[in-house]
Amino acid sequence: MAPDLGQVALAVRDVAVAKRFYVEVLGLRPLFDAGPRLSFLGVGAVRLMLTVPDGAGEVGRNSVLYYRVAGLEEYYRRVVAGGAVPEREPGLAARLPDHELWLAFVRDPEGNLVGLMEERR
Repeated sequence: MAPDLGQVALAVRDVAVAKRFYVEVLGLRPLFDAGPRLSFLGVGAVRLMLTVPDGAGEVGRNSVLYYRVAGLEEYYRRVVAGGAVPEREPGLAARLPDHELWLAFVRDPEGNLVGLMEERR
């Protein structure tokens, strides 16, 4: 059996600024902080750990995290209005046998690329 994804670490310069963005703009759920250099947020059953690099990761050059959302166009407009930097407007990425995959991209305050996805059946 394959393991479930439990946590993703994202390197940022300023944990407080990143936390505000991910909670207030993207709507993630705050879980707990472990001092000023670590904050944990809930993304469904997965934790997002916001942390300063400390030799692991580089700000703005992290892997792309894709967040599954409903109503992609409206969500995209709302997060851009809330401070996300637009990178690519919502658009059809793939037609699959049983659904369409729609994607959009924004950047957080640190320059990290954030993927927004909606699977339309």
